[in-house]
Amino acid sequence: MNRRVKAAPYLFLTPAIVLFTLFLALPICYTFYLSMRRVKVSGLGLGKGARQEIFVGLDNLAAAVTDGELWAGWLRVLGYGALVLVVMLGLALLFALLLDSAHVRLARFSRIAIFLPYAVPGVAATLLWGFLYLPSLSPLRALLDVDFLGATTVTFSMANVAVWGGVGFNMLVLYTNLRAIPRELYEAARIDGATETQIALRVKIPILVPAIILTTVFSVIATIQVFTEPTTLRPLTNTISSTWSPLMKVYRDAFVTGDLYSAAATSIVIAAVSLVLSFGFLRVVRGRAFGEES
Repeated sequence: MNRRVKAAPYLFLTPAIVLFTLFLALPICYTFYLSMRRVKVSGLGLGKGARQEIFVGLDNLAAAVTDGELWAGWLRVLGYGALVLVVMLGLALLFALLLDSAHVRLARFSRIAIFLPYAVPGVAATLLWGFLYLPSLSPLRALLDVDFLGATTVTFSMANVAVWGGVGFNMLVLYTNLRAIPRELYEAARIDGATETQIALRVKIPILVPAIILTTVFSVIATIQVFTEPTTLRPLTNTISSTWSPLMKVYRDAFVTGDLYSAAATSIVIAAVSLVLSFGFLRVVRGRAFGEES
């Protein structure tokens, strides 16, 4: 009986462990394996044995780290991310505070309306906005004389798609945390003469700091991995290159040029940058988020 009791937790964990191993651990290990290999072509590359896979160590990783195209993509994503993070998280916080206000009307309808864009698949949402951006189809061009897919505006157009789809999810996370705050705190603040704006600034936002940090980390990771918006809009304009973002470069190397080894090395670099930025941000703000000293 004791053996069965001791084995029970491991039996419950077995499905999760199997799925983790098959769909996460093994692909990661295989990516590391590919990143240390390369195809060596002998002669014209014809005949048996003319193409051989050889071990190259860290050469592919070194080439990825020093790749100018990759770092140009990082710079574009940095500008894109600055737009998305500030606007998306700012609107999410504003909507969450408004919906939690004591005088809000139609709160349920408003929550659904704000969250609904998040339920639209990213490709479909980008195509919808893409058609609105096209000069020949867009009703916006009759109101605004702006080329939404031009070289200087396409980043703003892609950021708009990301903000439109992402505000709802982040708003829901923040709003859920607001609903968990005891109402007595608000009543005490009102008795002391605080207005709704003062309650939001001095009571709600300080308590929301851990949730804001959490949504920021998730948004940073999602921004680093931007792929859907530029890839979907690319056929509509010539201002988006095949290496506009780091993940687009991985896709091009793996499935267009057929260089799986360089793509694997670039994927490792992207993962490393994501970890450094995410954990670096958490280390800086963990004192506010988790009550720990940095």
